[in-house]
Amino acid sequence: MNDTSNKIKHSTAWSVFFAVLSVLWIFPILLVLVNSFKQKAYISTNAFELPNAKSFVGLENYTRGIETTQFFESFGWTVFITVGAVALIILCTSMCAWWIVRVDNWAAKLLYTLFLFNMIVPFQMVMFTLSKIADMLKLNNPWGLWVVYLGFGAGLAVFVFTGVIKGIPKSLEESAMLDGASVPRIFFQIVVPIMKPSIISVSILEAMWIWNDYLLPYLTLDLGKYKTISVAIQYLKGGYGSIDMGAMMACLVLAIIPIIIFYLICQKYIVSGVMAGAVKG
Repeated sequence: MNDTSNKIKHSTAWSVFFAVLSVLWIFPILLVLVNSFKQKAYISTNAFELPNAKSFVGLENYTRGIETTQFFESFGWTVFITVGAVALIILCTSMCAWWIVRVDNWAAKLLYTLFLFNMIVPFQMVMFTLSKIADMLKLNNPWGLWVVYLGFGAGLAVFVFTGVIKGIPKSLEESAMLDGASVPRIFFQIVVPIMKPSIISVSILEAMWIWNDYLLPYLTLDLGKYKTISVAIQYLKGGYGSIDMGAMMACLVLAIIPIIIFYLICQKYIVSGVMAGAVKG
């Protein structure tokens, strides 16, 4: 009885701890949501108070924020960049990881090491050089940004995918080859379906990073023609440091909602996919 009682107390304590941690994690998002319905003056002076009869402005902040930032145009470019970049990352890195595992020579090992090195290089070391090179190569557009994100996102994806592919029996591919299957058919009809949980988990992680990224679009894109949501929101800053906090909070809410919905739909694949790559690697 004592052991059972101790286990229950231990489990309850951990449950309470993680519940409190969850509230602390969600609190900033709730704070942004609450302040998106308040007047600018009340956001600055009473940020932690709920809207009342004096401070409540309804959807005024949302309409002003959408008009000021041209939100829907920025939203469209953000979706275009995120979907295209994630698709390119998944396609290229999955094939590369398969090649690294199956070839397994010095060149493959060197390439794998370079991908791992890519994960630890601070972005600040290369951001100004990257901006110059992107201009020289005419990558200062949304489809050019796909290539830039491929370079920065490949390290994590290759690391996860190589671990998963190491756990796939080579005999499956050899049997298909004996039956006359081509290399592309072996990869897309045998390897990719087995990798599906990891592909989804990597897609989620890459999509969340790209959707919320500010620096790469700001440094790379021709801002006179293209803006992502994170860049467009910065245009709510006025002269002499003034900021339209109401409209900014509203735009932040609109920017957060799609990625939260995407995460909630696909979250069950994250742990299983990443653990598959980590354990089998």
